[in-house]
Amino acid sequence: MRSKSKIFHVFKFLLLGLIFLTALGFGVRELWNCLIPDLFHGPVITFWQALGLCLLGKLLFGWHGGGHKFGPRGPDAWRQKFKDRMQHMTPEEKEKMRERFKRCAGGRFARWNDWNEEEKDDTQTKPETNI
Repeated sequence: MRSKSKIFHVFKFLLLGLIFLTALGFGVRELWNCLIPDLFHGPVITFWQALGLCLLGKLLFGWHGGGHKFGPRGPDAWRQKFKDRMQHMTPEEKEKMRERFKRCAGGRFARWNDWNEEEKDDTQTKPETNI
């Protein structure tokens, strides 16, 4: 009885996979044929060419949509790890790291720069001015 249940689940998995690939192929083909020939004067493609384009996209851009890029702890784990590492540095090491990071990254990481400014505000006291 147990082997029949396994066979049924395998068959169901294969059938659902085949349905998914068929829907994906026809969906990509229809989208391509509705958009690309009119917009860019590109060719009209077949179902098999659409599946080939999907495979090519996966080969070029990855298989998992970025889920494993950040590790098992999630996308904010790297930020917490970086903050922890910065807390254990001396002020000279922190300044050296900031300068090296600014030189390499420029202004692309505004959130990191905002965090730096908050840290500087906490460590330096500003005199009050009466205007």
